[in-house]
Amino acid sequence: MEIDPNTNSMLENYKIMTGLVVPRPIAWVTTLNAAGSTNLSPFSAFTFCSHKPPMVAISIGRKAGVVLKDTGQNILRSGEFVVNIVNSAALSAMHNSSAIVPPDVSEADALQLDQLPSSTVSPPRIAEAPASLECRLHLSIPLGEEHNMLMIGEVLRFHVRDDLINNGKVETVALDPVARLGGPNYAGLGEVIRMPDAVLTTVGR
Repeated sequence: MEIDPNTNSMLENYKIMTGLVVPRPIAWVTTLNAAGSTNLSPFSAFTFCSHKPPMVAISIGRKAGVVLKDTGQNILRSGEFVVNIVNSAALSAMHNSSAIVPPDVSEADALQLDQLPSSTVSPPRIAEAPASLECRLHLSIPLGEEHNMLMIGEVLRFHVRDDLINNGKVETVALDPVARLGGPNYAGLGEVIRMPDAVLTTVGR
């Protein structure tokens, strides 16, 4: 089947994109609203984009294609956010934090999640998360006709549960991360396949 995205609606393209670009890591983002309470929301358009300094990128959409989501507004106003990594134990809370609520409602409070102070930014960390990244906004870029905002943040601090670091590397299986699929579907790691060093043979060509 060949599909021209220009003949599709935004929603139709969204369903195809989120069904094909899988699995996606989840940024469970804490920010502070204008009144100083914690906003908590998950985003699966998320990746790292720089190593020195370390940076992460999150794409944040608009409500009904018009008003930037609360998380994006909070980041633009304060320049600060925390990315909390989601594991299977936090899956239910993370999923429920995606509910649409008024800007003055704290999802973290409503879900009775424990909040920990950050070291370099004002938004708190979520204690239930196995790891958190304190971030300062580096660059925001509007994308597309609906002006989704690509938020690039410099990571100022890593917080990683002690048992997850071994010789400077993260024990991915112990981290037990959750990934987003299309629709309200998620996945765990499943089987981990370790490959040998890559070899490209050109002999005989």
